[in-house]
Amino acid sequence: MTTIFARRSAAVLACAAFGFATSAFAQDKGQDKTVTIGVLNDMSSLYADIGGPGSVLAVKMAVEDSGLAAKGWKIEVVSGDHQNKPDVGVNISRQWIDTQKVDMITDTPNSGVALAVSNVAKEKNVVLLNNGGASADLTGKACNANTISYTYDTYMLANGTGKALTKAGGDTWFFLTADYAFGAALERDTSAVVTANGGKVLGGVKHPLNTSDFSSFLLQAQNSKAKIVGLANAGGDTTNSIKQAAEFGIVEGGQKLAALLLFINDVHSLGLKTAHGLTFTESFYWDLNDGTRAWSKRFQEKMANKAMPSMTQAGNYAGVIHYLKALEALGGNPHDGAKVVAKMKEIPTDDPLFGKGPLREDGRRIIPAYLFEVKKPEESKGAWDYYKLIATISADDAAKPLKDSECPLVKK
Repeated sequence: MTTIFARRSAAVLACAAFGFATSAFAQDKGQDKTVTIGVLNDMSSLYADIGGPGSVLAVKMAVEDSGLAAKGWKIEVVSGDHQNKPDVGVNISRQWIDTQKVDMITDTPNSGVALAVSNVAKEKNVVLLNNGGASADLTGKACNANTISYTYDTYMLANGTGKALTKAGGDTWFFLTADYAFGAALERDTSAVVTANGGKVLGGVKHPLNTSDFSSFLLQAQNSKAKIVGLANAGGDTTNSIKQAAEFGIVEGGQKLAALLLFINDVHSLGLKTAHGLTFTESFYWDLNDGTRAWSKRFQEKMANKAMPSMTQAGNYAGVIHYLKALEALGGNPHDGAKVVAKMKEIPTDDPLFGKGPLREDGRRIIPAYLFEVKKPEESKGAWDYYKLIATISADDAAKPLKDSECPLVKK
């Protein structure tokens, strides 16, 4: 009897051990289906409208639309406010990764924050899906195997708006530049395009982030007599500088404002009477096609303020959809950021907002961009009908050529 019991006990223990080993092996093979996504952005300041709660909503819509919950996946979304401070963004990221096991961080408007968090993503081997940080350095000299820039960058903006306005006769420029990484990259990239197309940069001035008074900066721009005043800023800084430029009569005096980064939320805030005629570049507009319209109307219905999505909010949706497709293709979550990014680059992107396109070895998603102009009040047919399409910029022209890349991942 004792012998039989011993044999049975041994068999049970062996099965338990085998089951444990099998479970561990399955997890080693990436069968774990738990995922935590952190949405890191400006929730309360000058970039809150273009990211903020709207980006959290877009990510949650992507999780729902992925269909993975019905397949047994458990996906959690957390959010944090980086306050446009790189050290705050880094601290939140580290805490998320260490205590909440965050696998992927997305959004990161503010290039200074994005560049800092990109280093954390590499160190901790998680994924940074950048949609808000514009600096082309994120896929250039600062690129790494854990970071992707999905929606736009300063190269795209410069080669859209900068090139178009210079070729149209705006051959002298003066820059109003936000004094941090994004503004510096946008001024640098636009200046290169202006001079390459026969124009000349007469000067520029840097302003503090989220300043309320642009008077001294606008006076310098006015006194420069440059044909184009390039606004190398974003969000509340852009809308405030445009409003105050109107008070100074800059456009009435013969100069043209170039909003080098403008979002639909900015136009809504300004109103068509103030914003009409502005030329700018984006990779998304809610009214581009049936796919963008259908999703944007769903988004608008869920938004507390009934706003249409910005380019970065749309990018968060599309990027997370692709991220989750990569995890599913891996058979589970390996909790290995570089491995997941490699799979994301292997699978062609395809979503209803941006369409199909490769994810390049430097981490840049290759998609077309569009040169838009803000409509006059009488041209608008209703709420949020703000843009008219001037030109389509091919996917190849919208991204820096790989042959010119400074990214260490690019094989030449």
